[in-house]
Amino acid sequence: MIVMKFGGSSVANAERIKHVASIIQNYQNDRPIVVLSAMGDTTDHLLDAADLAVKGTVDIQKVEKLHFDTAKELGIEVPAIKDLLDELKTLLTGISMLKELTKRTRDYLVSFGERMSVRMMSAYLNKEKTPAKFYDAWDIGMVSDSNYMSAELLDEVWDNIPKALGDYKSGSQKEIPIVTGFIAKDKKGIITTLGRGGSDLSATMIGAALGADEIQTWKDVDGIMTTDPRLVKEARSVPEVTYEEAQELAMFGAQVLHPRSMIPCRKTGTPVRVKNSYNISSQGTKIVEKHSGATPLVTAITSVKNINLIDIESSRMLGACGFLAHVFNQFLKWNISVDVIATSEVSVSLTVSGKTDLTGLIEDLQKAAEVNVKKDKAIVTIICDAKHSSAILSRAFSALEKEGINVQMISQGASKVNISVIVDSAETDKTVQVLHRALFS
Repeated sequence: MIVMKFGGSSVANAERIKHVASIIQNYQNDRPIVVLSAMGDTTDHLLDAADLAVKGTVDIQKVEKLHFDTAKELGIEVPAIKDLLDELKTLLTGISMLKELTKRTRDYLVSFGERMSVRMMSAYLNKEKTPAKFYDAWDIGMVSDSNYMSAELLDEVWDNIPKALGDYKSGSQKEIPIVTGFIAKDKKGIITTLGRGGSDLSATMIGAALGADEIQTWKDVDGIMTTDPRLVKEARSVPEVTYEEAQELAMFGAQVLHPRSMIPCRKTGTPVRVKNSYNISSQGTKIVEKHSGATPLVTAITSVKNINLIDIESSRMLGACGFLAHVFNQFLKWNISVDVIATSEVSVSLTVSGKTDLTGLIEDLQKAAEVNVKKDKAIVTIICDAKHSSAILSRAFSALEKEGINVQMISQGASKVNISVIVDSAETDKTVQVLHRALFS
């Protein structure tokens, strides 16, 4: 048994739905369970409709046209979609009357995209003589807390899923389950969304709970690449990475599974494979607990732009054990997340997102330290076997020196698979290209 997850771009229109259906049919002997996102820009269209509703106008034309046109092109009739659109219009009418959109209502609103998507795919597969059955997430026991827009699944999901899909796992049910990603219901029966990486989390939770042989997430590249192929034409796919390496890649800019979606499969050791929906024959990248062979020296290079580098120094607190505690208490107070960090006894250098409002934080930090904020920086991260950091850094810094690229901070040691350097944002692409050439050539 496998779990196959397809994102919104994979089911964006009738042509893409036909293609995904052919992939599902190709894997039919592997007993797939399919997890789908909303079609294309549906979620954005739903949120646009909500904005209009708050201003007093109810308009679902974009959502309605996409789904009706797609059904017509696929040659199917999906009365369940018309029912959902009627329900959507009723919801938007309520929003227009109240002139407000709460988090709880927003979750209900965006759920329509996934719910229509699975009904569309199920109807088309059945038309093509491939038995399929759609499920809303709560039909298979996806229960969450009530933290709307960023809900977490409850532990009981581990028992609910095998009970709900037990007949399919045993082979007595022939219809392929087509399940909504990203959504759930809380204990009160109210629809929630799982936040960032929610569809991936749905897929890994289902796969881990059922003891699937593999969880597949289908994208538009041949798995995880050594770097962004738009920057380096020589970039190539990586056959295997560990969960830890994949999490670090995701944290530092790579379009891989969101780190929180790794939690269920890490708990059970269920492998995840990143596949290319445009190149079915490619093996993609397998994500596992440990490398099956020798650990590669360098796995991949990724980057994040628009970063602020904050230097904090306080000679007044020389030798004081509370310096770091004071610094990080301020970050906690202002709910600001730190990306990478380097420290000495009386100074700290760290990075935060360039989108972060630092006004209050800086005022508090300046009460006990000198603070210097440098904007327009970038983090370039080398995912590697950090046990060989001397050899890696020797090659990396030699190449950067030849190109005149100045590294303004380095963070290494906390993670055994990550070395990060800070450079000017304008030099990000060049840094990635130089490092890739030095470390992969």
